[in-house]
Amino acid sequence: MSTPETQYHQMLLTMLSMQNAMNQKVHSQWQTENYAWHRAIWVECAELLDHYGWKWWKKQTPDAEQVALELVDIFHFGLSCFLNQGLSDTEIAQHIEEAFQQAEATDNTADFREVIEAIAATALTEKRFDFQNFYTAMRFCEMSVESLFQQYVGKNTLNFFRQDNGYKTGEYQKTWNGQEDNEHLAEILQALDASDVEYPKQVYQALESRYPQNQ
Repeated sequence: MSTPETQYHQMLLTMLSMQNAMNQKVHSQWQTENYAWHRAIWVECAELLDHYGWKWWKKQTPDAEQVALELVDIFHFGLSCFLNQGLSDTEIAQHIEEAFQQAEATDNTADFREVIEAIAATALTEKRFDFQNFYTAMRFCEMSVESLFQQYVGKNTLNFFRQDNGYKTGEYQKTWNGQEDNEHLAEILQALDASDVEYPKQVYQALESRYPQNQ
């Protein structure tokens, strides 16, 4: 791994903690609700392929920023899938590390679309998350673990922002000024320093400043 193992492990623990907090924001007892995390994974895989392009009958250009954000979305649901099994954060982090290491040691010649389909297939048939193929997808997108962490923190903050503005009750507007909130987020992340200790707060404030009031 290009990221030192201790730092890499801590990043995973931080993301697991943030994911649990996000899920609790939606429902305080989310682990007893039996949410279909596997379904969220394969649906997000389909959305990712729409951004990447899969239609052979028309010209399509991959939207790299949106593909990366969809990967981060998929990771949210993958973490939730494992958190719902009652494993400790340390156990899950170790599992992810091992899967990522196996993927890094494997020469991959598959098409990117096939890798995404493999993730979706595992979710559909086994109702679990395929961290190994996920890391392979990251490699296709030249996404490092550090980049995944930076974008995860950004998207997690957006998810909190959505909930605070009525996402669950249907009041939240996902499109502002002709752009989806994910597109606004991509622009915001490019302008901020993810190493800043105030990074999550800065992301939230930037979203707040862009979001139209009194919709």
